[in-house]
Amino acid sequence: MKKRKKVKSPGKAYRRVLTILELAQMFSTEEKATRWFEEVRWGNIRFCGCYGSIATRKTNTGRPMPFWCRDCRSYFSIWTGTPMESSGLPLQKWAIAIYLRCTNLKGISSLKMHRIENMAYPRGPHGSSYIGSGKVWDCLKIKPVSMSRWGPMKPTWAGESNKHASKKLRKERGGVGKTAVFGIKTRITGQVYARTVESTDRETLHGLINKHVRKGHHIYTDEALAYKKLHGYRHKSVKHSAGQYVDDMAHTNGIESFWSMLKHGYHGTYHKMSPKHLDQNCNEFAGRHNIRELDTIEQMEEAVRAMNGRVLPYGKLVGKDL
Repeated sequence: MKKRKKVKSPGKAYRRVLTILELAQMFSTEEKATRWFEEVRWGNIRFCGCYGSIATRKTNTGRPMPFWCRDCRSYFSIWTGTPMESSGLPLQKWAIAIYLRCTNLKGISSLKMHRIENMAYPRGPHGSSYIGSGKVWDCLKIKPVSMSRWGPMKPTWAGESNKHASKKLRKERGGVGKTAVFGIKTRITGQVYARTVESTDRETLHGLINKHVRKGHHIYTDEALAYKKLHGYRHKSVKHSAGQYVDDMAHTNGIESFWSMLKHGYHGTYHKMSPKHLDQNCNEFAGRHNIRELDTIEQMEEAVRAMNGRVLPYGKLVGKDL
């Protein structure tokens, strides 16, 4: 009997989901976790984490660093040259942490990660922060560094709305006391780029658009004056103040959906995103959004590959000068 070809149906899930039970079986031992990380990160060609040299060999010394690099003349392991190098956490816990970060669309707090993985505090938040750090997600190869076609875009604000009324700078709507975040979403691939900006004025937004959207392509925005006089683009806007949200192909619903997910994470998971680390939060949510169409195991693999060359000491993670 011939196997029936899988057809994607709009009403059914087409991604292969990895269940908790399957995850537990897949990484039931540290040896299994090590083999998986080596296969994903190195494939058939093992390389040194310091300089990328492939002149390596396996040693029989029983060291925690089981491989030797002939070029840099030093021992290394699967941890070397990644954020795992400084964490001191077993690979089993790293695999589970990556799974939790990839599958929780609204993020997962360090304390919850600590409770699930039974990490000794503060190592739990330390390891959780490594996985969630935008410095890791920012390196995902599918991050949209140059938008290819459609560009619905809009800024939002974060940082003030969950404060007690007595502590808010003012009760009216607006960006007072908040940090502006600007985002672009392409309709061809659904990829999102988001980052904090010092201002939402015309000069700032035009500079970001010129950097990330190629000339001649469509741009859809709301009626904000900062988008006026965009030269070299096919620009169309919708007038939200008049109750207009869709005009043929023009709307900002895609990027609004992303902002909704970011704010759900802000209010429901983290409760606070400091301006100092808000770019990392944006990178995490955008990185997770950009791999959401992949199977769960493929999402995990993308996160692991993004770690190559991303040594992340704790001081750098929390923004201290080293």
